[in-house]
Amino acid sequence: MALKGLDDSGAKLILFGGKGGVGKTTCASAAALHLAERFETLLFSTDPAHSLADSLGQKLGDQPQKIEGVKNLSALEANAENALEKFKSEHERQMRMILETGTNLDSEDIDSVFALPIPGMDEVMGFKTMIDLIDRAEFDKYVVDTAPTGHALRLLASPRLLDGWVKVMAKLRWKYRHIVATFAGRYDGDDGDDFLLAMKKTIRKMETLLGDKRRCRFVAVTIPEQMAISETARLASSLGRHGIPVTQLVINNVMQANGCAFCRERRTSQDMYISELKRTFHGVNSTIILSRARDVKGLSALRDFAGSLFN
Repeated sequence: MALKGLDDSGAKLILFGGKGGVGKTTCASAAALHLAERFETLLFSTDPAHSLADSLGQKLGDQPQKIEGVKNLSALEANAENALEKFKSEHERQMRMILETGTNLDSEDIDSVFALPIPGMDEVMGFKTMIDLIDRAEFDKYVVDTAPTGHALRLLASPRLLDGWVKVMAKLRWKYRHIVATFAGRYDGDDGDDFLLAMKKTIRKMETLLGDKRRCRFVAVTIPEQMAISETARLASSLGRHGIPVTQLVINNVMQANGCAFCRERRTSQDMYISELKRTFHGVNSTIILSRARDVKGLSALRDFAGSLFN
């Protein structure tokens, strides 16, 4: 069967994920090309080791860039480090205000806090970049080439991580608010409160979009090998705990059944794993993609690959 449902007008965010080296970037790029025939589409990568530019055969940056030769397709390679620096630059004043009023830290201490790396913030900023782009409403479809499994799961868990961070900041603010209200008889909100409220709204947007089975689709990409199958099953289980079901499965790099003796032998082995995948992902639409003699790079090869994905 072919990929289905991604052409629906309701499907807004489409994520491709799986083990490294199984063809996520190729599938995401080909799907974006296909969708661009009908929709304004943005393709972007959250993988720190980006390969979108290689796949499309065009240089990319961390802002949407039109893909030459494709009418409705733009792409970018998200830079979490730049996004974090931009976030700090835009909101440092509010965060300093919260720390200054809610803790005993002096200016030098706060400088040290800001200089510290924050675990998980790369993924948070990668996801926030995605949400900010969707908020701008410049595209109909957003196709995401995620990083290999572990990084992708941290990306999808980022709303919870960000929520925990905001809760700590809100607790500091509450103490300050209580003291001011006690001694002044009233409390007037300031930029610090506005910042925390905006962050809570961002978290709600993240959670709402990821939990919306109509608007958010996750396509798992794998190959018919035991290690890839095991990792794909773990990915699906972890996604389920986040309330994100795997809605499609692409089984890539499958040998021709009627080729040479080696191909037939290899396909016999692969059929065993394909059956295991179909049992594991019972009820999930699966698409088998045959092996290709050459790397799938450039628009022509990607369009041919899209034909296998969708037809």
